[in-house]
Amino acid sequence: MTPCSRRRFLKTGLATGVMAGTGTLPLRAARGTATDWVTLGKSGVKVTRLAFGTGTNSGAVQRALGQDAFTILVRHAYDRGIRFFETSETYGQMHQMLGTALKGIPRDSYKLMTKVTTRDGVNPQDKIDELRKLANTEYFDIMLMHYQHVASWPADTVRWQDGILEAQSKKIVLTHGASVHGLPALRRMPGNKWLEIAMIRMNHKGVRMDAEDFNAATSDSRDEVVAHMKEVKAQGLGVISMKLAGEGTFTNRQDRQAAMKFAFNNAGVDCVTVGYKNTAEVDEAIENLNLALA
Repeated sequence: MTPCSRRRFLKTGLATGVMAGTGTLPLRAARGTATDWVTLGKSGVKVTRLAFGTGTNSGAVQRALGQDAFTILVRHAYDRGIRFFETSETYGQMHQMLGTALKGIPRDSYKLMTKVTTRDGVNPQDKIDELRKLANTEYFDIMLMHYQHVASWPADTVRWQDGILEAQSKKIVLTHGASVHGLPALRRMPGNKWLEIAMIRMNHKGVRMDAEDFNAATSDSRDEVVAHMKEVKAQGLGVISMKLAGEGTFTNRQDRQAAMKFAFNNAGVDCVTVGYKNTAEVDEAIENLNLALA
């Protein structure tokens, strides 16, 4: 090999080595953070890993703050990078309060999810329009059928499934799914062709998680819940987790940190939603999830 050829070889080899070496660096350096945008499966909708929930004790905690304090809390979360906000028809006045809190913020800078009950005798289009008006939004990024807690829910809710698809065809809903309570309902999620988003209760202690009785306070079925969660992930559904703090019962920060770690590292969720009552809780949740992802 001539000196010139050798120099070219060493130069090329060094560059290749650097590229090969740095190929692994992003995997180690890009640890991920609570406020990263992630895609919810085949839906294509992107949300921040950490969401702002408004349903602590069905929204009672957030309503008790009053509009001014709640707005400050929402704006603090937004400024910290949380850009995914969720509410429900069952949370009292939270559509209105959230709509007011977000007023003036560019709509395309955050994502909004609502959950709708699937009552008989209610027109889905009328209800969706009502919720849009209450939340002061032209569209919902995600709409979930709320509180499905019996095994027959896929057949029972066909009228609502069709109604939500109709709203999606009009671009007033961008993607859809369901939130379940109880193992009988959860077991009907894997293989469901209508679903794009699955919202499932998850924490490391099995508190307020899915059991045979959907109202059970504790459950020993954590492994089954995780298995079903991984099934729906494998079929391309986006997975959002709730009850990370055991519905507010985890008063020890160590438990709240462990719950975050379990949800992402063991269960493999895409996103978690947490309810807050003050800015310190927002800051802590961001830090807890950053630690879990590290």
